[in-house]
Amino acid sequence: MSRSVLLLVNRHKPSVISALPKIRALIKAHGSIARELDAVTDGPITDAHGADIIMVLGGDGTLLSEIRRTAGLGLPVLGVNLGNLGFLAQYDADGFGHDAAVILGDEPLRLADRTLMSVRLIDDDQASPRWDGVAVNDAVITAGPPYRMINLDLTIDREPVPRISGDGLIISTPTGTTAYAVSAGGPILSPDLRCLTITPIAAHTLAMRPLVVPGDARVDVTVSRANRVQTDADRPLPADPGARGTTLVIDGQVMLPLGGGERVEMTALPDATRLVMNPRNSFWGTLRRKLHWGVAPERG
Repeated sequence: MSRSVLLLVNRHKPSVISALPKIRALIKAHGSIARELDAVTDGPITDAHGADIIMVLGGDGTLLSEIRRTAGLGLPVLGVNLGNLGFLAQYDADGFGHDAAVILGDEPLRLADRTLMSVRLIDDDQASPRWDGVAVNDAVITAGPPYRMINLDLTIDREPVPRISGDGLIISTPTGTTAYAVSAGGPILSPDLRCLTITPIAAHTLAMRPLVVPGDARVDVTVSRANRVQTDADRPLPADPGARGTTLVIDGQVMLPLGGGERVEMTALPDATRLVMNPRNSFWGTLRRKLHWGVAPERG
């Protein structure tokens, strides 16, 4: 039996629009389209419409947002990169064309589990979390304007860790260690692991180093000193992007202003997302090819 596809399309990318007829034709030649929906829109997708697999057309940013939207469906996700870097997405249009018969046929798929992180933004004065969602790459607490140093109180399984003073903190899944965390001096982890990394951003001490904690650990960060800018309304996306002050940023896409005393609670979810893997790719090869891992500096 052939597989049915829930097709999620980022129509904001001209490269996606131009490739869409070819992708549709390949799917219909080897399987079927259960439903085609626009990507990068608000709200979770709660109905798989009978699909066996989710296919996302766009770049890595599109894939991140659609993994979050479809996390509750429990279906394998295949990313077709029609953007720039394409680090997370396993296929480009030509690669998908090469493997379409296998992907949409009845042979077992090559799948890999990727840890998702539960993120809850809690104000102890409120009865319910102000935000409760999922991160694929990371949750970042960033100082924001007016760019003064902030103070963050970190606990791991309710055990206090020394206060972090600086420009912020990155809590990352293994998948996200090759995003913001590695640029801030964090470790690169194999994405197959189930754990979280904690990387300070410009900590105001030489003694603070990145941490790796088990996936079942609970990480809490309380903002004891924040930067605050007046906005028209305290909402997830203020009208002026430069007026957020200290901010919680999910996967570089969801932005929530933070005030003093608010707490961010994070832990790895028990259920991972499953990505459809390209048998011609490897994580370490992608590091070498796309992030130029270990490449010697050019000599003039």
